[in-house]
Amino acid sequence: MADGDTTMRDEEDMAALLESTGRYRVLRRLAPRAAYHAPDGTPTRRAVFIDLETTGLDPVADEIVEIAMVPFDYSDDGRIFAVHESFARFRDPGRPIPPEVSAMTGITDAMVAGAAIEPAEIEAFLGDTAALVVAHNCSFDRRFAERFCPAFAHLPWACSWAEIPWREEGFVDGTKLVHLAAACGFFHEGHRAVHDCLAGIELLSRPLPRSGQRALAVLLSSARAPRWRVRAAGAPFELRESLKRRGYRWDPGEHGGQRAWFVDLPESDLEVESDFLRREIYRRDDLEVEARRLDAYDRYSDRS
Repeated sequence: MADGDTTMRDEEDMAALLESTGRYRVLRRLAPRAAYHAPDGTPTRRAVFIDLETTGLDPVADEIVEIAMVPFDYSDDGRIFAVHESFARFRDPGRPIPPEVSAMTGITDAMVAGAAIEPAEIEAFLGDTAALVVAHNCSFDRRFAERFCPAFAHLPWACSWAEIPWREEGFVDGTKLVHLAAACGFFHEGHRAVHDCLAGIELLSRPLPRSGQRALAVLLSSARAPRWRVRAAGAPFELRESLKRRGYRWDPGEHGGQRAWFVDLPESDLEVESDFLRREIYRRDDLEVEARRLDAYDRYSDRS
């Protein structure tokens, strides 16, 4: 046996001993894999896990400083097969990176100086094979990505943060990648885009602890199911707390739309929600509730 194998076995023995006491939890460093399942003839599709680092939270005023994409092949039952070569590049935003962003991400002005990414490079990397884009916060990543490269607007997106019921599955300490990873027994170099992508793929490969379903299978099922966006424009101000309790969020109309409270629901809940708005909010039985169908092609986008 090679010395490296012996060392690894000894380390695992020590980790197992610590864990057996019940007083320790040992986290393993994520070891990225080239494949999770061997090809068995099952038809596969190509997904791309994406993560961005930016100068701030506003896709209009702020700039991307790092883009990472990791393609992987998956089957409809949620198995992950090959993980392919990544795209990981810095981009000079043309102005100093805010100190708080550098402190969080570790990305400095010196690291991005003169670096450029062209939208055509992104399009070439995506090619004609990408069938799905996955991000751990699509509401953030998709808005920046679409503004930078229009190709992203023509692909379906799925959110591994919002569309997997992590808390219901027992992940009560938080749903950020770093928290989910720790709960699954591993750690990675957080807030560096390519490492976040690889950690996200690792999480998607695993069965969820309570349901036993593969995390990716749950995500795919959610992505395939349309939602309905119900908007409560002109709702009385004094009833805003009632809307918040039902999960409504405020749209300030930053992108030219009408300001309104809104909530995204499965079709099965649409009639009940419409009755609630007529009865409790507007108090008009003849009200036509504003509802728009969303699918994975426009969900999380400014276009929705």
